[in-house]
Amino acid sequence: MQYLDSFTLPSADAEDSYILNYPHTLEMQCYDHNNVYPFKIFPPKQLRQLDFTPITIFYGSNGSGKSTLLNIIAQKLKLKRSAPFNNTPFMTDYLKRCTPGFTFGRNAPEGSRIITSDDVFDFLLDIRSINEGVDRRREQLFEEYDSFNDPNAPHWQMRTLDDYEELKRRNEARGRTKSVYVSRRLPKELTSKSNGESAYVYFTQEIKENALYLLDEPENSLSAKLQNDLVQFIEDSVRFYRCQFILSTHSPFLLAMKGAKIYDLDSVPVVERDWTELGNVRVYYEFFRSHMAEFER
Repeated sequence: MQYLDSFTLPSADAEDSYILNYPHTLEMQCYDHNNVYPFKIFPPKQLRQLDFTPITIFYGSNGSGKSTLLNIIAQKLKLKRSAPFNNTPFMTDYLKRCTPGFTFGRNAPEGSRIITSDDVFDFLLDIRSINEGVDRRREQLFEEYDSFNDPNAPHWQMRTLDDYEELKRRNEARGRTKSVYVSRRLPKELTSKSNGESAYVYFTQEIKENALYLLDEPENSLSAKLQNDLVQFIEDSVRFYRCQFILSTHSPFLLAMKGAKIYDLDSVPVVERDWTELGNVRVYYEFFRSHMAEFER
């Protein structure tokens, strides 16, 4: 599915005109008077208009503008976001000079959002915080189990119906091993997942049907296998759940997605390339080719 057809950035002339005439009150809000971010980033790359497909990828080295492009699009479309981004006093005026082109209507569908590495990291911190609580609960359950099975403990007797739950716990503790007793009372789905597995779950939970999603380097924290799983999830979301994706990535697994349009932001001017032509992918290719004999033993 395709919701966003195109996105036009300010021309070099429009940027120059603004920079020569912008309100000087904005200077007072900036630490660096030479920094008018996000102005002056894309004219040197001769990038003016982006045309999208159901899966569009921004590729480039660090500092090439991948994340900046995603943030500009997300802010112009007023997409939902969780984590803060590199905003400046000039962003509002820059966005006024950007023009999105939609397949139909004037807005992205409800539920559309941008997901960044910071969103995933914050989610992992939340999980860690929960797991710390789980660890404390585990110790409490160990102590509870030992107290229920302590032959020297004072005799316990059920006196009212309010004691019924404790009676059930005591009977279970006497009939099961400590590990079984404790594990039955802990949330396994939280304690058994690695950071990478939790990050993958985050994407599958946050991405719904019928929406536009901007993903900033989603491969972070994911193993090669989970990156392939994410590729399949994205392709299925496009094919079956009417989603559109615009993402930035270095990952050869994501770059190889079927039908993806790839913009090479390392090139001047910015051009479309096949994934096999990209510098980062060629590094992987040359590395494995140089070690081919070791794979063939």
